[in-house]
Amino acid sequence: MKGDRVEIVVDAGDTTRTYEVVASRAGRRVETAVRRGVVEVSEVTRSGSVVRTARFMATRVLALVEQPVPREDASERPLQEGPEA
Repeated sequence: MKGDRVEIVVDAGDTTRTYEVVASRAGRRVETAVRRGVVEVSEVTRSGSVVRTARFMATRVLALVEQPVPREDASERPLQEGPEA
C-alpha cells in the first residue's frame, strides 16, 4: 500500500548507512526476502511486477525495520446510528 516503507541499516566498515525503500504509488507494496545470504527488498505492483529492488549482504545488515502505513479497520470504526423515529 502506498506509504509502506522498509528501513535497512547496513554496516559500512567504520560507520553505518541507512537505506529506505518506499511504496511510492497507490497499489504498490514493499516485500522483503532473505535468500542465500542476501537480503532483498522490492517495491512490487498489484500484478506482482517488480518496480525496483535493493540487495544487501545479510552479514552486513544490522537492522531491517518494516513500517506499514496504519490501515483503518472496519471493526475499529464507530457504529453509525440511524435516524431516531
